[in-house]
Amino acid sequence: MKIGSIAVLGAGQMGAGIAQVASCSGLPVVMIDIEQKYIDKGIGTIENSLSKLVSKERMTQEEADVAMSLISTSVSRQAASDADLIIEAIPEVKSLKISAFRELDDICKETAILATNTSSISINELAANTDRPDRVIGMHFMNPVPIMRLVEVINGKDTLPEVTDAVLRLSEKMGKIPLQCNDSPGFISNRILCPMLNEAILTLQEGVATPEAIDGIMKLGMNHPIGPLALADLIGLDTVLHIMNVLREGLEDEKYAPADLLISMVSEGNLGRKTGKGFYSY
Repeated sequence: MKIGSIAVLGAGQMGAGIAQVASCSGLPVVMIDIEQKYIDKGIGTIENSLSKLVSKERMTQEEADVAMSLISTSVSRQAASDADLIIEAIPEVKSLKISAFRELDDICKETAILATNTSSISINELAANTDRPDRVIGMHFMNPVPIMRLVEVINGKDTLPEVTDAVLRLSEKMGKIPLQCNDSPGFISNRILCPMLNEAILTLQEGVATPEAIDGIMKLGMNHPIGPLALADLIGLDTVLHIMNVLREGLEDEKYAPADLLISMVSEGNLGRKTGKGFYSY
């Protein structure tokens, strides 16, 4: 099974990053979003990223130009009809993703693989909303996509081995290190990471220490490159809350209950870097 063309659904931070690494690996990719303004922003993100790589002499201007030439765009999901692999990277809202998978299942050719960049939503549930559950898989890229080397590959209960093998080979072609797991709430990365972030928020909530001290202790004592509260701000507090709720409901365990402080900050609209205020001001 060979993947020769890719469609990326979503031109946000993750979608643009995925489109960039796909084109830099020599594959034609169409980046799709619902409005031209989102596509324009995504293209701008890619151009800025490639420009930085050129300035750091990690690629030539000619290579950057070739990568950009391999990216086409569309505001219609019909543009994904001939792609060998479709990577969905739309907002982390289950109803939106289910609707997208139903539509892609109708639009795309029978042999196409439908992948999702979800950070927590069940692969099996998304697959169940298609007529090709054996060709549905998770490809969880890390943020920022052009820099982070991991792709968490999540197999659904019906995912064919040859589909997994094709996705593993493609991930390596993109310069990534793919590691596999089976579908489970939060997969591996977020099942381990988000409870740690939530615990850091609880220590702040309880007045145990300041944000600077909490993050400093984890950086200096545990050799973490970024503290848990700063990382939560980077990820987005709404995303952290969503994942904690997925873990709590999916694993039916109250140890995953989100901190009250996290809930209140999200309700107040203080979501971290993307809103300019979280545990720190930006």
